[in-house]
Amino acid sequence: MMHVVLAGNYPAHTYEKLRALLPETEFDLTAVDTPEAYEAMTDAEIIILRIFKAPREVIERNPRLKMILRWGAGFDSVDIKAAGENGVYVTNTPGANAGAVSELAVLLMLAVGRKLLCHTKSLAHGSWSKNTFLNSSFCLNGKTLGIIGAGNIGRQVAKKAQAFGAVTRYYDPFRLSPEMEQQWQLSFEPLEELLATSDIITLHVPLTEENHHMIGAREIAAMKDGVRIVNLARGELVDTEALKAALASGKCAAYVTDFPNSETAAMEGVVAIPHLGASTPESEDNCAMMAARQVRDYLDNGNIVNSVNLPVLSMAWAAKNRVCVLTKGADAAAIAAAVPAVASASKTRGEYGYFLLDTDAQVDTDAIAALPGVLRVRVLHQ
Repeated sequence: MMHVVLAGNYPAHTYEKLRALLPETEFDLTAVDTPEAYEAMTDAEIIILRIFKAPREVIERNPRLKMILRWGAGFDSVDIKAAGENGVYVTNTPGANAGAVSELAVLLMLAVGRKLLCHTKSLAHGSWSKNTFLNSSFCLNGKTLGIIGAGNIGRQVAKKAQAFGAVTRYYDPFRLSPEMEQQWQLSFEPLEELLATSDIITLHVPLTEENHHMIGAREIAAMKDGVRIVNLARGELVDTEALKAALASGKCAAYVTDFPNSETAAMEGVVAIPHLGASTPESEDNCAMMAARQVRDYLDNGNIVNSVNLPVLSMAWAAKNRVCVLTKGADAAAIAAAVPAVASASKTRGEYGYFLLDTDAQVDTDAIAALPGVLRVRVLHQ
């Protein structure tokens, strides 16, 4: 029986949906929705996480913890380093909310382009503003849209914007294959060129230590005058002080954020919304389905998908027993020699390794666990 904790605040009926997808005979599912209960938790094996954070203290307070599954694409709320050191997989549900987020991104581009919120405010104050904002409005048709991050969301933003006639270009440190670029009608540009040539820039990348404040004073200075910036990723990707100066000077005509802070929410020229990107019933259902599939695949097969910190590996069964070994700096030959496998697979990610070894023989898990560098051993039976 695997103890799964649904941690955080979720839409109504999420627990019931997951309960239906995770059989009671295999999973003990507990909902923890208060900070006090979350901080008191010590026996979780899998945490499905939304809203709450998972710092080192939470990870180390739950010694049986095997996986933290982030509800959505972002994973900056989890201490990735601490998770790896403790042999805990951090996974997410990429693509589950891509449809909703990409729709919202294009909606907001259209809204700021046509000054809809300005017109609404003017009408509320008794002013017929039909021509007031004419010279500062624009159509998406014919504009160059620079997409930073060509993952599930970024690619769908491109497809939807193309339907309005936008020219779509992208930057991603992991460039798409030529086939995917052709499929999504995306042309790659180095970041500096993308910033300089785009009428609208939209951010769709995770927040990491490396890209914190990736849009700062230098990057904004390289942009077109009157650029519009859409940020439905994470607020900390943009330097607040640099943004404030750009809005005041007119360098940035509008900034849209789904992650406002008290300062950006009050700035003139900012459209701030309360993290609505994935807030649709369809997205929540998609997340529930994807989360349940990942949890079951891990429990039943030892397969790992969508990991953001440790190796990703899946394998079809070839024997009645499966040995799953997670390592850090271990001798791969020693791991292989410890199990008389009829089929095996392994992957590495940095100094971490993950092994799936199928065997019909009895397995001495204590001997495997005693090998240098072994973090975790599980034996599954078909």
